[in-house]
Amino acid sequence: MSESTHSTSRIPSGRVSLAASSEHIALGPLDGRYSGAVAPLVDYLSEAALNRDRVGVEVEWFIHLTSNNTLPGTEPLTAEQQGGLRAIVSEFDAASVQELAAIEKVTVHDVKAVEYFIGNRLAALGLDHLKPLVHFGCTSEDINNLSYAVGIKGAVEDVWLPAARTLVEKIAAMAEENRAVPMLSRTHGQPATPTTLGKELAVTAHRLTRQLDRVAKTEFLGKINGATGTYAAHYASVPAADWQDVAKDFVESLGLSWNPLTTQIESHDWQAELYADMARFNRILHNLCTDVWSYISIGYFTQVPVPGATGSSTMPHKVNPIRFENAEANLEISNALLDTLAATLVTSRWQRDLTDSSSQRNIGVAFGHSLLAISNVLGGLGRLDTAEAVLADDLDHNWEVLAEAIQMVMRAEAIAGVPGMADPYERLKDLTRGHRVDAARMQEFVSGLGLSEDAQARLLDLTPGKYIGIAESLVDHLKK
Repeated sequence: MSESTHSTSRIPSGRVSLAASSEHIALGPLDGRYSGAVAPLVDYLSEAALNRDRVGVEVEWFIHLTSNNTLPGTEPLTAEQQGGLRAIVSEFDAASVQELAAIEKVTVHDVKAVEYFIGNRLAALGLDHLKPLVHFGCTSEDINNLSYAVGIKGAVEDVWLPAARTLVEKIAAMAEENRAVPMLSRTHGQPATPTTLGKELAVTAHRLTRQLDRVAKTEFLGKINGATGTYAAHYASVPAADWQDVAKDFVESLGLSWNPLTTQIESHDWQAELYADMARFNRILHNLCTDVWSYISIGYFTQVPVPGATGSSTMPHKVNPIRFENAEANLEISNALLDTLAATLVTSRWQRDLTDSSSQRNIGVAFGHSLLAISNVLGGLGRLDTAEAVLADDLDHNWEVLAEAIQMVMRAEAIAGVPGMADPYERLKDLTRGHRVDAARMQEFVSGLGLSEDAQARLLDLTPGKYIGIAESLVDHLKK
């Protein structure tokens, strides 16, 4: 192919380049189609939020060093000066983002741009003489690890956990509402010992709650110990200071836990632990989606139509379970990213490489797809009605599930010395395996077994809908 055939543009002939449009056009769905559902994460995990948090960490480090007289020649700042410095963070806006981007074009280094951004504002606060104190003793990773930790902590505690808890509360409420609704179980997809719909929902709520408890206990770690974690520059410049104590106090002042032993980077193990717990939550939720989808398909749930909505472009009768399908896809995408982050972030060549830097820019995307899925499941569950008549009819067509109960009663009778109770399993297998047995046939079989009067009465009173053990009361475990 000759050079003349090459082109930097891949836009087909006759089409306008959308990338050249003055309007912002999103490349990904989280910034476009689904931006409303994930908007709360922007304040914590976007590039702009990261830069704001970098400014915040730098400002607080500056104040921390002066407040503790760590460096000779410094003294505590006035309340007005501290307020002015913190206003750089609280007033960080779109114009600040643009200014910072302009500085970074020159520095070609994001954290260095933050240092200059703050330094440019010190003169107005009467602090120009302390410009060398900005970023003192720090490598860029000192600022980055703390900024990411602050942002992730906020995203977890203020956005993701509240949304996840709201969803689990909805599932628990559905469990309570349906605690006494009998339902045919299906182990291996085949009719099995009945349960209640509420108990099955309670199982999921219980599983999800355990994962949320783990996420809520996450330890968000941070460090500020220099280029290779040795405080070398700190002690070379100010040998009299207790730099470990200074660092520990500072990290904890940000609401984080201090990591005393690191290389240039904070090791990110806590992130891997968090993402594993979030991914496990996602997987359990994915399991709920596939189960609910299946229950909808066999009529256990009916979907309340959305006024004006179209289920199919050609089949007017359809109400598709799209929210659960959408959630499945987003949970899978979220987990692909969470798993990759967890695997990548715990490894760094020698004292530092930059794989973590590129990887961590996708944390918001991983959180976003999970949050979007949570929103979809919550919306989908809110438009479900339980079809109790369908569940009852399904049970009535599967009397063979009582075979378990009958053969166990026969075993108990045999142990109690009642004659004629030999080979209960085999006798029930002959009656039921591969056969449909109705109520009349089952009761006829029971009546001919020669059971004790009490045992026979109990079995003749039993129906598939009543054969649920203590399923109803098991839902109460959600209240503990």
